[in-house]
Amino acid sequence: MKITLSALLAVLTLAGCNKPASEGSSSTPDAAPAAAPAAASIPAAASNPALLAPEKATEKAPETFKVRLDTTQGPVVIAVTRAWSPLGADRFYNLVKLGYYDGVAFFRVLGGFMAQTGIHGDPAVNVKWRGARFPDDPMGVKSNTRGMVTFATAGPQSRTSQIFFNYGDNSNLDPMGFTPFGQVVEGMERLDKLYNGYGEGAPSGPGPDQGRVQNEGNAYLKAEYPKLDYIKTARLES
Repeated sequence: MKITLSALLAVLTLAGCNKPASEGSSSTPDAAPAAAPAAASIPAAASNPALLAPEKATEKAPETFKVRLDTTQGPVVIAVTRAWSPLGADRFYNLVKLGYYDGVAFFRVLGGFMAQTGIHGDPAVNVKWRGARFPDDPMGVKSNTRGMVTFATAGPQSRTSQIFFNYGDNSNLDPMGFTPFGQVVEGMERLDKLYNGYGEGAPSGPGPDQGRVQNEGNAYLKAEYPKLDYIKTARLES
């Protein structure tokens, strides 16, 4: 499925919420994210202080590796090939090793287009990672077709922690810096079952506001979007 013009414009802000607060929130570059209430945080950072040090997450990934996601719809396995997107593979490898994706929501699921995840449930962790950008990879190795896994980006040199799973043929994204680093090799049918009833996020739709997800974490999502699916755990496969 080729994405529509409106979906194409939306994907240009896939990772907009990774911008520092002074630069804007998720849906539009000039929207200011909401302030975080003090009670919204969950204790992930306290139990795993390494999540607060993205500058140390710089290990080079193996040339190939697999990651098993235990999701609320069942297991999903991603096979990563570093040659496709070396810096993307390295970042994903480090995030998984840290346990970053544990308890993280699929907060933006658009049927026929993509499922997006990667904003942490603890606002204290988001403060550190939303500015932890890493450089773009060269384009043209693999295309954004069904089952490919790609880092979200809000523009050049803006990738951080958000990833998305392609539901259809989104090759329109290829020249925009969206370089797939892995492919779903088990469980794509489970990703197809992720809850997508909330639609696009605010302000263009009724779905989660990425700025609020950044600032309030899972407390916001669980209170206002209780049907969302989650990654329960993400682990490297031996």
